[in-house]
Amino acid sequence: MVAIYCHDSHGPRRGLCPECQALLDYAGLRLERCVFQAEKPTCAKCPVHCYQAAYRDQVKTVMRHAGPRMLWRHPILAVRHLLDGQRPAPARGSARASS
Repeated sequence: MVAIYCHDSHGPRRGLCPECQALLDYAGLRLERCVFQAEKPTCAKCPVHCYQAAYRDQVKTVMRHAGPRMLWRHPILAVRHLLDGQRPAPARGSARASS
């Protein structure tokens, strides 16, 4: 999604612009440290909001732009993401209990 957004918003280039790369690195770090790991729901349904406010706003912008375009560019990933969004969020205490 970040690559789609970067390409459309910042022009075609090799790789991502520094701003989008920083966002992707931050998101990767947050996913690595997620307390839910394999049971992680989509961020919209997650009971733990682990992104800083500025990054959360950036991710929302990226998702609003790239989400609809995912259906054309990566239809399988788009459908998987939609299905993940239907999964119920785990209870907040269950993350620590399963660790």
